[in-house]
Amino acid sequence: MKLILKILMIVFVSIGISNAYANDYEKTLQQANQTYNEGMYDSAIILYNHIVSAKMESPNLYYNLGNAYFKNNDLPNAILYFEKAKKLAPYDEEITYNLNIANSMIVDKIERVPVMFYKNWWNYFYNMFNADSWTIISLSIWTVFVVLLGFFILSKSRRSKKLSFFFASLFLFVSIVSFGLASQKYYYTKENKEAIIFTPTITVKSSPTSNSVDLFVIHEGTKVMIIDKVDSWNKIKILDGSVGWIPVTSLESI
Repeated sequence: MKLILKILMIVFVSIGISNAYANDYEKTLQQANQTYNEGMYDSAIILYNHIVSAKMESPNLYYNLGNAYFKNNDLPNAILYFEKAKKLAPYDEEITYNLNIANSMIVDKIERVPVMFYKNWWNYFYNMFNADSWTIISLSIWTVFVVLLGFFILSKSRRSKKLSFFFASLFLFVSIVSFGLASQKYYYTKENKEAIIFTPTITVKSSPTSNSVDLFVIHEGTKVMIIDKVDSWNKIKILDGSVGWIPVTSLESI
């Protein structure tokens, strides 16, 4: 009995501490929003970053921080946090609009390599929901598949067996696809494979050494894909497919 009381006490204390932290960050967020509205962007950035440093994240938090950096004429950080917000809310029109404005102000105008039609379709469905939503959808469809499989096994009618087998096969396929989307979305969200250039001008090298051949130049605010890392160098790819090496310190992961 004493053990149960101790466990319950620990649970209630933990809940109380969590609520206290939640209230504290809620107050900080309100204060940050107020200072932003008053035009004190430096102070707003400090307050927003205080929340971010506590491992709190949301599309609105990143979006507000991106706006504060943009108002403070810090384009790389603005793009970085708009991209973080877009990662969590890919179809939010305000985030996309502000990100496009920020991208229009950077030096590099890089055209994306054309994408095959089937990849565009995959990306369309991929961006419809976040990782958690795709996981729930996948599990729900899998549950329907199991129910239909049960109908197929237990049904004595030939027609019912045919129908349940057809729909079970269909839901199995959809479940596999949705699970693939959930896995890819989770990996994309958790793994830092994209980054924003923070060095005003950086020369991309042919290999991870400072005396290697110069390939091309990119500027701050440009988004890159990180495809490899060797010591203090990252191998990156830009939208047009060009590949090269830059120092780790010249970029920030999204």
